[in-house]
Amino acid sequence: MLEAPPGAGKTTLVPLALLQEPWLSGKKILMLEPRRVATRAAAWRMAELLGEEVGETVGYAMRFERKLGRSSRIEVLTEGLFTRRLQHDPELKDVGLVIFDEFHERSLDADLGLTLCLDARNSLRPDLRLLVMSATLEGRELAGLLGDAPLVRSLGRSFPVVTHYRPDPGGGPPSAHWAGIVREALASHQGSVLVFLPGVAEIRRVAGMLQAAPEVDVFELHGGLDRDRQLQAIVPSASGKRKIVLATNIAETSLTIEDVAIVIDGGLERRVRYSPRTGMSRLVTGPISRASADQRRGRAGRTGPGICYRLWPEPEDRARVLHRPPEIMEADLAPLVLELAAWGVKDPNTLSWPTAPPEGALAAARSTLRQLGLFDQAGDLTPAGRGAAALPLHPRLAAMVRARPEPTSIVIAALLSGRDPWRNSHGSDVAGRVEAFARERPRDLVAIVRQLARAVGLGDTEPNHALTGEMLALAFPDRLARRRDKGERRYRLANGRGAELDQGDPMSGHEWLVIAELDDSGADARIRLAAAIEGDNVERSCAAQIDTMEVVAWDDRKDRVVAVTRTALGAITLRETRLAEPDSSALEAALLDGLRMRGTALAGSVDWPLPALPWTIEARQLRARILLARQVAPELPALDEESVLEAMRPYLAGLRTMEEVQALDLESIMAASLSYEMRRRLDIVAPATLATPAGTLAPVDYLQDPPIVSGKLQAFFGWRATPAILEGRMPLAVRLLSPAGRLLQVTADLEGFWRSTYAEVRKDMRGRYPKHPWPEDPLTSEATVRVKRRDRST
Repeated sequence: MLEAPPGAGKTTLVPLALLQEPWLSGKKILMLEPRRVATRAAAWRMAELLGEEVGETVGYAMRFERKLGRSSRIEVLTEGLFTRRLQHDPELKDVGLVIFDEFHERSLDADLGLTLCLDARNSLRPDLRLLVMSATLEGRELAGLLGDAPLVRSLGRSFPVVTHYRPDPGGGPPSAHWAGIVREALASHQGSVLVFLPGVAEIRRVAGMLQAAPEVDVFELHGGLDRDRQLQAIVPSASGKRKIVLATNIAETSLTIEDVAIVIDGGLERRVRYSPRTGMSRLVTGPISRASADQRRGRAGRTGPGICYRLWPEPEDRARVLHRPPEIMEADLAPLVLELAAWGVKDPNTLSWPTAPPEGALAAARSTLRQLGLFDQAGDLTPAGRGAAALPLHPRLAAMVRARPEPTSIVIAALLSGRDPWRNSHGSDVAGRVEAFARERPRDLVAIVRQLARAVGLGDTEPNHALTGEMLALAFPDRLARRRDKGERRYRLANGRGAELDQGDPMSGHEWLVIAELDDSGADARIRLAAAIEGDNVERSCAAQIDTMEVVAWDDRKDRVVAVTRTALGAITLRETRLAEPDSSALEAALLDGLRMRGTALAGSVDWPLPALPWTIEARQLRARILLARQVAPELPALDEESVLEAMRPYLAGLRTMEEVQALDLESIMAASLSYEMRRRLDIVAPATLATPAGTLAPVDYLQDPPIVSGKLQAFFGWRATPAILEGRMPLAVRLLSPAGRLLQVTADLEGFWRSTYAEVRKDMRGRYPKHPWPEDPLTSEATVRVKRRDRST
C-alpha cells in the first residue's frame, strides 16, 4: 500500500519506476482509475514523460474507447473495464502487477476488482502483485485484507497551501456567492482557478456569471463533456490567458490541471443513492468528507504555493465525516451480482471484501435479475444471463440487447450508457434522442453503437425511434407507468410508486410510459428519461410480468367490497371484469378488512372495538353494562374485537357495503349473542333500569363513571340509601331532574342531599312548579311522579 499526498507522483511516476523491476520481466502493469478523464490524462502524461505517443509503452482502455499497442506494458484502465478483463482472463497471464489508484474513493468497481483479484491470487495467481494507492488510506483494515501488506508513506513534493474560509452570508443565490469568490481570488492572487461545484447545473450558472471577464478563459469539466472539451480544461489555455475551471468532483483526484494555484471549494458533491426498497435511485447533494476536502485543497499545491478558499465556516470542518461511505453501501448491486455469478460465485460472503455488500441490496439485485430473465428461480445464470454478462452494459440494458439484438436496442443502450448530447433539448424523451441520433450521428455515440453492434453480430445500425418504448420495456419492466386520473404529468409505476414529469415536458399526456431514469425524491419521483408505449405493446412486451387473478377486497374509495377478475402489471390494473360468484368466505374477509381499516382510522377517538360498526347509544350502553358486570360475572363475554366480530359474523353474510353494515342493529345482535342465563345474570348485577319508590323505571347510564341513574326528584322521595349495582358493591350517582326534566342535582349521597341541599332546591322550585309536591321532609313523604290532587272545595 502506498499513501502519498496529491502531486507526489503516485499516478504518473510509480508505474514508470516499477516497470524495470526484475519480477515484472515480460509482464504488464495494469493501473486502474476511477474516472475516464483521469484514465486518459494519466496515460497521456506517462507517455509524455517517456517521450512517446500514447499507445506505445503506455496505453489506455475504457468502455467503448481504447488506445493500446502490441508493445504497451503499462495499461491504464477504468475500474469497470478491469472487471471485464478479469472475467475473460481470470489468471491475468501476462500481468505482473495491478495498481488500484485513488482507492480512497471506494467505488463499487474498485471494491469488486480488488475482491476478485484476491480470489484469483488465492486460487490461480499467487505471484500476482497488488498495489493500492491513495492520498488517504484506511490502513489497518485494508492491510489485514491484503495479508498484512506493508504501508509505504511518502511526503512527496507538496507546496504549502494557505486556506481561507468564506461561508455564504446568505441573502442571494449560492451561485452569486461562488462567482464573487472567484472574482476576489482573481484580483488577489496569481495563477489559474479550479472551482469545485456539486453539479452541471451549478457549473453552468456560475459560468454564465463569469463569461464577461475578458482576461480569463472559463472552462467546464464534468463527465457529460466529450473528451476534446475535457482535454481543453486540463491543458494550458491556447490563448495564454489565466483559466477558470469549473468542475465537479471529477477533478478531485488523479488530474493535474496546468497552472492551477487557486482552489475554490464549494464543499458539496452530488451522489446517487439507491434504495433496495423502492428499486429506484435518487440524487443527493451533501457535504464532502474531510478526505475529499484535503484532496481538493491539494490541487492548489501541485506546482507551487497555492491558495484554497473553503466556502463553509471553519468549525464545520470537524463535523464532516472523515471518508465518504463506500459506494457498495449505496449503489444498485445488480451489476455486481451479475459479475459475481459470471465469476462463479452465488454467495458473496465467501469472498474477502473491503466492505461486505449489504444483504437488502443483494436481495433486491437478485430480484431484478430474475425479473429480467438473467437469473432462474434458483439464482443461477440463465443462457440470457451469460450473454448479458459478456456485454459492457448495465444488466437492464444488456437484457434488452440480448432479447432484441437490433439497431434500435443498440442505439438505446449506447444513449443510456454514454454522454447525453441532447440533455437540454428533448426533455425526458428517449425516442426523440433516438431520432436525433439517426439524423445527427454524434461521433462518440456512433463509436459506442458500432462496438455494441459488433458484439452482437449486427452490421446495420439504423434505428427506428417508434420502437423505443417497446425496447425499453424489456429493460425496465418494473418502471412501466400509467397516467393517473388527474393531471397529464403524474404517473403510477408498476412497482407501486408515483412519478411525475417536469412542467412542459414533451412526454406529458401519454397514457403509458416506460421510465428509464428517475430521481426518487419526494412523494413522487422525478422522471428524467422515458418513452411512450402503446397499451397493446405493454401486454406483449411484459407478458411474463402480467398476472390475472380473482380479487375480493375492500375498496376504501368505493366504501364497499369489490369482487372482480383483475388483470394487472404489478400495481397497475390493466382491466377488470365483475366476478359473478365470489367465494362467501372471501367476501366476509374483505368486509372485515374494511371494518378494520375504518377502525384504524378512528382509533384514538373512541374506546370501543371496530369503531366502523353501528355503535348507537343503545349498543354502547349494552357493551358498557356487560364489561362492568364482568367484575362479578366473569362468564359474560369480553366484547373485545374478536368476540364482537364473532357475534356479528352471521349477520354479515351477503353484505358488501358499509351502508349495509350501518343498517344493522348492533345492540340486538350483541344481546342475541348472550345465553338466557347470561342475560338474566346481567339484569341482576347491572340492570338497564332501576325501580324507583314511585314505581317508575329510571334508566341507568353506564357510559358515565360511575354509572348514573336518572329520574324526577319526586320519584326518589323516601329513598335514603344511594342505589347500588354489582350486588351492592358499586354505588350509583343519582341525577335528580325537575318536573320538566331539567337537571337539578347530581349526587352520590342521596340521604345527605335530602338533609342539606334539598331545602334550597325546594325554596327555588316550589314557586316554579306549584302543582308538584315539595314536602318539607322528603324522607318520609310518598314518592310520586304525579301532580298534587286539586282541592275539591275550590
